[in-house]
Amino acid sequence: MKDTEFFMKKCLELAKKGEGKVSPNPMVGCIITHNSKIIGKGYHKKYKTEHAEVNAINSVKNKELLKEADLYVNLEPCSHHGNTPPCSDLIIKYKIKNVYIGSRDIYPEVVKNSSIDKMRREGINVKVGILESKCKELNKRFYLFHEKKRPFIILKWAESRDGFIAPKKQKQPLWLTSKKSKEFVHFQRSIENGIIIGRVTAEKDNPMLNVRGIKNAINPTRIIIDKNLKLSNTLNIFNDQAKTIIVNSVKKLEIGSNLFLKINFDNFIKELMLELYKLNILSVIIEGGSKTLNTFISENIWDEAYVFSSNIILKDGIKAPKIKGEIKQKYNIDTDILKIYKK
Repeated sequence: MKDTEFFMKKCLELAKKGEGKVSPNPMVGCIITHNSKIIGKGYHKKYKTEHAEVNAINSVKNKELLKEADLYVNLEPCSHHGNTPPCSDLIIKYKIKNVYIGSRDIYPEVVKNSSIDKMRREGINVKVGILESKCKELNKRFYLFHEKKRPFIILKWAESRDGFIAPKKQKQPLWLTSKKSKEFVHFQRSIENGIIIGRVTAEKDNPMLNVRGIKNAINPTRIIIDKNLKLSNTLNIFNDQAKTIIVNSVKKLEIGSNLFLKINFDNFIKELMLELYKLNILSVIIEGGSKTLNTFISENIWDEAYVFSSNIILKDGIKAPKIKGEIKQKYNIDTDILKIYKK
């Protein structure tokens, strides 16, 4: 069992290398051993490219060893034709002796046609549930997306030491946090699918909402709430650096990298979550102002919250949102404190 858990940990380390590049697919790593010696390894590197199992099997120099090999993978191999052929078919082709799986897949096509059952019917010894909780935690966005039919929601804001997120009369953008905290935010953007802000934040801050300072990062989709389409098309969010979704009540139209998404604002959150699910957006950061953040908090539609507390004192201004949740982690980042809440 210790060897099994050791190699599954190696799978998780490999899988994490695909962070920010494989969505809406899950992160998957695969290790192949023969007599407890690693003879092959691979991970899912990019969406629409070969899966971890294929890369691992292809890396094995002597394919004859596969008949007596053990294959470790943190997620159940796929059993359907999608962007790539079924990984389970390749495992069966090479008659790999033992397959150790971290957690079952929740994707409907795999649930309907279980690769675990398929491999067992072919005489392969399959064991499931190795470090299962760690495997599910790694792909928590993927699991929640398919279980709840909505993106994984992260609330994010910075507040002054006295509990304000901005001055009442703000003439230009005010950065409350340190350079190191900004770097953390850009890293977080690089691993999420989208960023949501409201119209007022877009007007006041004119943000780029892209990823800066991280090599080969993929910019998240910018999602702007502009009910009556009042925003100027000269704002940074309308450039072609990333796709922008303008959530509104007026029109549905796609122009270049901008998608105007018409929804019913009478049931705003529910409608928005459904549309983002249809667009395969697994996770979003809510970086909006007080109104947008409080809308999600009041509807209880959130999963984690990243709250930065700075040393700056504003004395007056727009009150920071109040949130109830378990503090999962706490970090000191230069002069700032970051608390990560879990609902």
